[in-house]
Amino acid sequence: QVQLVESGGGLVQAGGSLRLSCVASGPTFRYNVMGWFRQAPGKEREFVAAISTSGGVANYLDSVKGRFTVSRDNAKNTIYLQMNSLKPEDTAVYYCNAGLISSSSTSPGGSWGQGTQVTVSS
Repeated sequence: QVQLVESGGGLVQAGGSLRLSCVASGPTFRYNVMGWFRQAPGKEREFVAAISTSGGVANYLDSVKGRFTVSRDNAKNTIYLQMNSLKPEDTAVYYCNAGLISSSSTSPGGSWGQGTQVTVSS
């Protein structure tokens, strides 16, 4: 299994930006479709974005399209989630995930990070 560690969360005002990072251990990172999920208080965990092994294809939750961008650097075993124009409803714990079946899948793979809190104030 891939070990994942997220960072970059924090408190930001509505309209602001944050960049999340997820560093993966092990030599198999480049072969994994990667994704970001989030879980708000009292809600189920939901898909946010996925990216193909090469980084050439990405898929997004409708409500974040045009505001969030997922990317990866296979040389650094890292994926990123650039979040712009943040809204209070984006407040959640954001989780990195490895092993999605494809970049068009919204179901998670088997490896999770510990999560990073993102709080957007109004």
